[in-house]
Amino acid sequence: MEHEYYFIVEILKKLGLEHFAHEYEFVLHAWLVMAILIVGSFLLVRGVKLLPTRGQNFMEMVIETMENFMVDITGPEGRAFFPFIATIFLYILASNLLGLVPGFVSPTANLNTTLSMALCTFVLTHVIGIKFHGAKYIKHFLGPVMFLAPLMIIIESIGHLARIMSLSIRLFGNIMGKEKILGILFALAGLYLAPLPILFLGLLVSFIQALVFMLLSIVYFTGAMEEAH
Repeated sequence: MEHEYYFIVEILKKLGLEHFAHEYEFVLHAWLVMAILIVGSFLLVRGVKLLPTRGQNFMEMVIETMENFMVDITGPEGRAFFPFIATIFLYILASNLLGLVPGFVSPTANLNTTLSMALCTFVLTHVIGIKFHGAKYIKHFLGPVMFLAPLMIIIESIGHLARIMSLSIRLFGNIMGKEKILGILFALAGLYLAPLPILFLGLLVSFIQALVFMLLSIVYFTGAMEEAH
């Protein structure tokens, strides 16, 4: 069976871990993204100064913009969940962009990766709902009329479970499509810069898909915090 050429896989093959490398290539790239973010965060924190540098100013502006964006939607109460939102956005963005580098693949081009993040958002949504409303959170599933409650529970449960599919498949499908198109174009005309416009489009898709996942997560959190109608 033919495999794509990935630097991490080739390194592990030299170490005698060929089967593991080919079996878990997306996991390896997910670990690489985590390592990049952890090391990058450590270096940024070490470089924090009272009089900020240009890089520090830029990062503070990015984080503040994201936080204000979330608070405008959720209200001040949503600030407590900003670390999760910021982390999921940066992780997805870095994962998406990694696939644009020759010799690497986006972890988000694998359904297992996107499904795991969708499940985290799904679970946290209901944790937030219980935190804000306690046992009364069940009212979100009962609907406005009590005699329709049995039917509404089924409908609402399906709707909430569909969020997992929506979050995971949307991200997976778009990033996998980007990977396939770039791979085909580079194979056919990589020497003639033909894939360059698609590469710029890939940058746009990478950012938009990370933003969409973040925005939907915020919307779900906001719905869990609101009172049932």
